[in-house]
Amino acid sequence: MLVEANDSRLDTSIHMFFVWTDLAVAWVNSDNEVVDNVLAKAWRPFYAPSRPARYVIEFQAKRHGNFRPGDRVAFDHD
Repeated sequence: MLVEANDSRLDTSIHMFFVWTDLAVAWVNSDNEVVDNVLAKAWRPFYAPSRPARYVIEFQAKRHGNFRPGDRVAFDHD
C-alpha cells in the first residue's frame, strides 16, 4: 500500500516499468471509498485513478475485481 498526504490523481499515479508481473490496483480516497481499480499490466508506462485518491493498494492480479468503485474499506492499524 502506498499512502499520500492528500487525495490526488497525479500523486497516486503509478508506472509498471521494471515490474515483471501484472498487479490488481485499487485507489482509495480519504473517506475510505474505492474510487477506481485496474489490472495494471507489466511494463506499462502509466496508470492514474479516474478520481483523486490517497491510498494505492496493490494486489495479486487474480484479485482484480475484488474491489469496485463505491466500495468502502477499513484499515486495521493493529
